Amino acid sequence: SFSTMAATVVLALYFDVSKCYFSIPLKIYTGKFNVSAEGASAPVRRVALMSDGNGLSLASDPTGTVNFLDMVQNLEGDSGRGYYIEMSIGTPGQKLNILVDTGSSNFAVAAAQHPFITHYFNTALSSTYQLAGRTVAVRYTQGNWEGELGIDRVLIPNGPNGTIVVNIAAIMSSDGFFLPGVNWQGILGLAYPTLARPDSSVEPFFNSVVQQLRIPNIFSLQMCGAGLSASSTADPAGGSLIMGGIEPTLYQGSVWYTPIVEEWYYQVEVLKLEVGDQNLDLDCREYNMDKAIVDSGTTLLRLPVNVFNAVVEAITRSSLIQEFSSGFWDGTKLACWMKGESPWRFFPKLSIYLRATNSSQSFRITILPQLYIQPITDVDGTLDCFRFGLSSSSNGLVIGATVMEGFYVIFDRAQKRLGFALSNCAVSGGVALSEIAGPFSAADVAANCSGGILKEPIMWVISYTLMAICALVLIILLLLLVLPCRRRNYSGEITDESSLVRHRIK
Repeated sequence: SFSTMAATVVLALYFDVSKCYFSIPLKIYTGKFNVSAEGASAPVRRVALMSDGNGLSLASDPTGTVNFLDMVQNLEGDSGRGYYIEMSIGTPGQKLNILVDTGSSNFAVAAAQHPFITHYFNTALSSTYQLAGRTVAVRYTQGNWEGELGIDRVLIPNGPNGTIVVNIAAIMSSDGFFLPGVNWQGILGLAYPTLARPDSSVEPFFNSVVQQLRIPNIFSLQMCGAGLSASSTADPAGGSLIMGGIEPTLYQGSVWYTPIVEEWYYQVEVLKLEVGDQNLDLDCREYNMDKAIVDSGTTLLRLPVNVFNAVVEAITRSSLIQEFSSGFWDGTKLACWMKGESPWRFFPKLSIYLRATNSSQSFRITILPQLYIQPITDVDGTLDCFRFGLSSSSNGLVIGATVMEGFYVIFDRAQKRLGFALSNCAVSGGVALSEIAGPFSAADVAANCSGGILKEPIMWVISYTLMAICALVLIILLLLLVLPCRRRNYSGEITDESSLVRHRIK
């Protein structure tokens, strides 16, 4: 309704002007930058897709035909430039690197030249490419692209055995999508059909893999860029995308599961946040305002404005450094230390509590400062500079690479749940950079935290006022429709606009 949209606009304006200002007694490097988006060796073994009794497929049968270890370390990249997998597209195959994104649902590849990419998918050179006769456009938090829909054959060299026929969006133009320094030429949307563009009839890539190769409806993801510079010229950190199950050598300890609240994004339910041992004490619905999702295509941990401000305030209260520059928090400045000094001892751990599959319980995933105070670059060889791995968000909480790099994340679509376990590559200098614990009682939070509410009384007053105005306008329109009208046209027909209003009233 108009009142709801108006209230949303007012809220956005209200929160956008709310800022926190701090100063930091450190050398600051000013500059804007884009914010997007090791397993022990083991003998190769072929495994069957065996169930663990809970719907998971495990690498456990040496007589099977699926080799999960072939998929280990099939990703390259890091959180700053994205994690990507090599694919062979068309006939004959054209090799491209494709960004892995659990926050969208289209499989799209560059199909025209672009100054920031080295090569692209030439549809004219593929004998199996077929146009679908539809155009498509997708907009992301940063960047967008437009193209045409087609169908072609795809093979993943380090993926499930077999060639599949999938929907492909051939990107003909884009703005802010391909960025300098990235080494990928397309995007692999792994979310649900609801997010597919132009509509849900476009079957997403992983749905096609499950149907055509008969693998279980589950994939798992390990991202190994924890604590590494997002702008380093060194070899990419890499990771693993396991399609069809989980690979036990990629994690340690137990797997903790949280339900998928809704199948569009991978939406979860966040119950609370802690900075160090300090509970933010916010209404749990504030954490899920709009939505809370797990998205490998987002670099940072993004938080609703109120939550972000509360986290920044809590960090400054608990940090050994008492004053911070506001530019460090909003991503326009880097904090720099003398080369070799470690800033992480100044910052607390961050913990996110997720509802467990037993709804009366929760579990906690924790990241150390090495994951959210992120190395970026050095200055003149004397300073190490870092950015803040969190940002404010106007469209929900996003658990991006900042958090995901600490965990092996299992997208168990068959059981409608996400699993988290400690990643065995989230280690730096012999120190584990993530923790997981539970179960904890969820008795102190609402039974349903997914419905966001407004706590500020003034916002409620504004909302009700707008609703009253809308009701008054509707009453006037009703009266105009009911009462005889002296200024009808010669045919006595009601105008299209009036007809539309009348149908809305009905």
